[in-house]
Amino acid sequence: MDIYIIIPAHNEEDYIGKTLESLAQQTLLPKALVVVNDNSSDATQNIVETYASKYTWLSIVNSKSSDQHLPGSKIIHAFNKGLETLDTNYNIICKFDADLIFPKDYLEKIAGHFQSNPKLGMASGFCYIKKNNAWVLENLTNKDHIRGALKAYRKECFNQIGQLKASMGWDTVDELLAKYYNWDILTDETLHIKHLKPTGQSYNKASKYLQGEAMYKMRYHFWITLISALKLAYKKGSFQLFTDYMSGYFRAKSNQVDFLVSKAEGKFIRDLRWKGIKDKFLK
Repeated sequence: MDIYIIIPAHNEEDYIGKTLESLAQQTLLPKALVVVNDNSSDATQNIVETYASKYTWLSIVNSKSSDQHLPGSKIIHAFNKGLETLDTNYNIICKFDADLIFPKDYLEKIAGHFQSNPKLGMASGFCYIKKNNAWVLENLTNKDHIRGALKAYRKECFNQIGQLKASMGWDTVDELLAKYYNWDILTDETLHIKHLKPTGQSYNKASKYLQGEAMYKMRYHFWITLISALKLAYKKGSFQLFTDYMSGYFRAKSNQVDFLVSKAEGKFIRDLRWKGIKDKFLK
């Protein structure tokens, strides 16, 4: 299967070389890999250009955007700039972060999953972070959720869900819409990816309300937002985050921010969320 990869990168000089090296050593190489250098002020561009000179399938695109490190829109705008440079002759499209080290057989195994199940729309392995000299699971979400750091989509699924939404919550709504359109989602626990920079470590303070705003935009409504905000704040060990999430939700509601999904998709999402909540409560 032909795999295309897009990596948005903003000031990743400490990590991007390790990521590209791990992808260059894959048992199944990507057909194309584009790094979108998004307004970096460090050596990111020089490092990527060095790799691009070695590998014909690797290229770089330069983009100018805000210096702020915000989740969501900045990343997806950069991703889309990379997507514009590619043709559509791929089977799998990946959005990877610039601070990952992949096992050598990662792409081969991901491709194998897509080949063996024609209804598989999205797939990934698991992110591990270093704690006390050991690599441990970065346990921020359920194990059946594909982290935004390492998304892989079948082309047909990618197009049917409307590609990626330029908003905080893009890496949740993509899965929910994939399920809405009856695609399967797979996470492979045998694939361990080293995540060199833990999620959210460098996010700007202005991002603190965006999680709650995303819950509003996905049409969660109040009670699901409340439960989701409590759960996420608990996992991150901060009650202040809970108040920030709820503030973001009410701000978005007050400002009548545009939704990311239709009413029918929103109802499906709420029904799916309630089912998940009830199933956990009954365990």
